[in-house]
Amino acid sequence: MIIAVAVNPRASFGRGRHAGNEAAAYFRSAGADVRVLCEDSYDALARAVDKALAAGIDALVVVGGDGMVHLGVNALAGSGLPFGTVPLGIVPAGTGNDMARALGVPAHNVPGACAAVLAALASGGRLIDAGRASSPGTSRWFAGVVSAGFDAAVNERANAWRWPRGKARYYLAMLRELASFRAIDYTVTADGESWQQRAMLISVANGQYIGGGMKITPQAMLDDGRLDLFIVGPLSRLALLRVFPKVFSGGHLGHSAVHIRCVRKVELSADAVVAYADGERIGPLPLTIEVVPGAVRVLA
Repeated sequence: MIIAVAVNPRASFGRGRHAGNEAAAYFRSAGADVRVLCEDSYDALARAVDKALAAGIDALVVVGGDGMVHLGVNALAGSGLPFGTVPLGIVPAGTGNDMARALGVPAHNVPGACAAVLAALASGGRLIDAGRASSPGTSRWFAGVVSAGFDAAVNERANAWRWPRGKARYYLAMLRELASFRAIDYTVTADGESWQQRAMLISVANGQYIGGGMKITPQAMLDDGRLDLFIVGPLSRLALLRVFPKVFSGGHLGHSAVHIRCVRKVELSADAVVAYADGERIGPLPLTIEVVPGAVRVLA
């Protein structure tokens, strides 16, 4: 069995390389032929993964955070191979690990995650949906959530900082962004129905989590053939600050400004809004976002 292990050496501020070596050793001890893919840049690693897929592998295992899951989903869903031909395993070694959380894969536990991968290989794993976010001239796949609003602006700010490390950087960026953030005027089309929406943020979710455990869409399922459209209407800064921490427990549900509806296709448009998918920058609106059922087989 040939397993390609793609490693983000910068995941969790340098600990990803060690986790990658540990995962490779674990799979080799189980008798697998392991091809370790480790590059200094995200783009170079994506090219290495594409090359490995073209050469032929039995499974792709990504070591890192949600950005690595994003890389793996784009490589597999966009490979031209029939969906589910090559399964995706996850060894969570990043900061957020939201897709691993949604799939029940233990984070920062390399032996536990690797054991889960091998057990799922034996059983065949499970098919999950993926989302596809398209704009003129480009298309990106995502496993978890597309964010376009306050949460994406926080990501944009946090990614520009080198300090502090870990989740504290996200929380500080959130407070800094809050000082100047204003509600956004969106045009939304969901399954053919269009309306104007003033909101603090709009997300389109396949999974439940963003931001390292924020449970924005608790009822979302990875294999139901639908996405969850999550809207937070206009709020004062103080009200938004009060609501945001409740997202970790799902306590935001029931708030008058929070709205969730199940959709299959969403078109979002707004001025000067940058969207993120799985925590990775994908570019400005407008975007067309749709679900593709059973697009990825995961080893979980």
